Amino acid sequence: MKKIVNPWKGLDGYMCFGCSPDNPSGLHMEFFEDGEDIVAFWEPGKYYQGWLRTLHGGIQATLMDELAGWVVLRKLQTSGVTSRMEVKFMKSISTDEPRLMIRGRMTDRKRNAIFIETEIYDSAGTPCSRANLVYFVSPQERAMEEFGFKGCKTEDEC
Repeated sequence: MKKIVNPWKGLDGYMCFGCSPDNPSGLHMEFFEDGEDIVAFWEPGKYYQGWLRTLHGGIQATLMDELAGWVVLRKLQTSGVTSRMEVKFMKSISTDEPRLMIRGRMTDRKRNAIFIETEIYDSAGTPCSRANLVYFVSPQERAMEEFGFKGCKTEDEC
């Protein structure tokens, strides 16, 4: 598994809720490449609950949506936006879980529409949530001009 370098880290004004290390209210996600999959590990806390000691479904959806975005960043070396997301909650997740694993991969591509599936696993490895997403990807030139994207590398490629 190879750690992915966040290409926006240190950029003035970068406050992504999902992945900015500097957003005090954010999720502070970091990403790894594992073959065709992109993986993140995340520790839930009491501030992310819906029901008592239960991880909010919106936070689960955000974790999977953010991971899907990083699938696009790393695998296609461009950016994109979520067009559609279908989430299935299979098992509740406790905010007392020591660590969750979020995993996703591209499953299909039709022109600029990218199909991605993601899952969240609890610390025992049980699948708890699943999402199928459709992302519309931008041409690389647009990603560079509008979003300051300069590529997405792993630590060993830097």
